[in-house]
Amino acid sequence: MVRFKNRYVLCEVVSEDPRCRQCIEDRAVGLAVRDAIGRVHGDYGLACCSISFTVKYLNAYTGTVLLRCRKDSYRLLCSALPFVRQLESRNQRYPCFLNTLHVGGTIRTCQKFLIQYNRRQLLLLLQNCTNEEERRCIQKSLLSCSLTEEQSQSGDEEDDDGTETD
Repeated sequence: MVRFKNRYVLCEVVSEDPRCRQCIEDRAVGLAVRDAIGRVHGDYGLACCSISFTVKYLNAYTGTVLLRCRKDSYRLLCSALPFVRQLESRNQRYPCFLNTLHVGGTIRTCQKFLIQYNRRQLLLLLQNCTNEEERRCIQKSLLSCSLTEEQSQSGDEEDDDGTETD
């Protein structure tokens, strides 16, 4: 059996309208990206990217989007992302664009990059603080930025008595 390699593209939804981030859905992002790929690369590009294209993660609060596609066609996807100009959700169109932050081979590498990126953004905010209360709040956020280890369900599993199963 052959394993298909994927690429994960971490993007940020940038919009002047704050309502845009609150109203976006993963389906709307997926349709907008597919439409941009079809406009830029035609039927060939759309067929190549649609094989395993999916929106793996969407955080509407921060505007973070994680897209997955095949390794062979991630360049087509990345080249079409600047042509996403609006997202349509609930019969309303919101002008915005997608800013590519990182391209990785696993979701974990994208998570690690996102943590470092958020830390840098918080440090920039810390420099622009006007009062002490804002400064303390941002410092608390900086200290809480970490990636916690979760137990793997597919690896070594333990019974209730603590012994490993084969």
